[in-house]
Amino acid sequence: MPVESFVLDPAFIEAIPKTDLHLHLDGSLRLQTLIDLAETGKVELPATTPEELRLKVFKDSYQNLGEYLYPFKFTTAVMQTPEALERVAYELAWDNINEGVCYIEVRFAPQLHINGKQDIASVLLSVDMGLRRAKAEYNQSIPVTVDGKPEFEYGIIVCALRKFSPTYSKYYERLFNLHPYSRERDLYTMASLDLARAAVQIRDKFGIPVVGFDLAGEEAGYPAEHHIDAFELAHRHFLKKTVHAGEAYGPESIFQAITDLKADRIGHGYYLFQVPSIKDHEIVDKERFVRDLAGYIADRRITIEVCLTSNLQTNPRIGDLQNHAFARMREAKLSTTFCTDNRTVSNTTVSREIQLAIQAFKLTAKELRHIIVYGFKRSFFPRPYIEKRSYVRGAIDYYDRVQRRYQGAEAPDA
Repeated sequence: MPVESFVLDPAFIEAIPKTDLHLHLDGSLRLQTLIDLAETGKVELPATTPEELRLKVFKDSYQNLGEYLYPFKFTTAVMQTPEALERVAYELAWDNINEGVCYIEVRFAPQLHINGKQDIASVLLSVDMGLRRAKAEYNQSIPVTVDGKPEFEYGIIVCALRKFSPTYSKYYERLFNLHPYSRERDLYTMASLDLARAAVQIRDKFGIPVVGFDLAGEEAGYPAEHHIDAFELAHRHFLKKTVHAGEAYGPESIFQAITDLKADRIGHGYYLFQVPSIKDHEIVDKERFVRDLAGYIADRRITIEVCLTSNLQTNPRIGDLQNHAFARMREAKLSTTFCTDNRTVSNTTVSREIQLAIQAFKLTAKELRHIIVYGFKRSFFPRPYIEKRSYVRGAIDYYDRVQRRYQGAEAPDA
């Protein structure tokens, strides 16, 4: 066996401990669950079987970001009760557990699920209940003979939206009605600040592991500066910060995320190296701007949550995966971690994302180990730092034991 051929073994990839730090709850429903909840909630779907839904809605390829977002019209519609939210969260936890993912950070926009039956608190409590139940079931079942396999852990990240309209949910409808003469940009500021306050209060009152604050949605024309107040509040209350940036817009969006919003991590970051995408006329030396930006991100170890399949689907012009910006990220020695984005919408898993990366970029065993470890190290782990260190150390030690088992040699030093 070639010295590193074991890294391509699906059994090895499944066996190693893994993380998913960019995982949308409403993009990761089981299709049968979507069908069941639609029937219960009287939501009309374009198809009534998982197979038909794959053909008509949840495709393997999409033409653009708009087509990629189309399925969320149905997933958010069925997630409007505490029971639905708990079920989806519970099943998502088990879907990850069953492929060897030890730590996940589940993100979603609670304000999309507010209605006459539930507020932000009940939404977060329902999601936490589902995740907590799965965690308890699995952790209590781990045999003591499993050689130090890490327990399953999770955190919750709440997402503010760059752009919304009254039709998005009852919350947004009410916001527009209360402030009919306000500029839309001011409403975006109000909504994100409201969410940040609620996230901190609910975390502190109920002990829910709300670990991060995120900004998602359309980047072009909807800059980060509208949400500075919300991120400043999150920062003051020790909520970690991640921002969707460089997913469908240029390097300036990433710059705004790390300067205006003090982002600890960047979601996607695909356009980091796209010099032609720079729109700001004040940036004269665009090549240098990108070089300095990448250097700053590397030096500060601002981790990029890489979502390979999702990026291929929302940016079809990438073509072959080898053309993905991850190749440049790798050359620049950036801190990166592989994520699914949306397990159902992208029809992927963490293991599949890793397999794709190994094949497309010819990752060595050492490189793969570093990337997996970054997922644990740069997580927004919900417990004190000392406990995080212990958890990460356990994950690294377990990874090395798995590697020795498959490699038949000593694993690299930590």
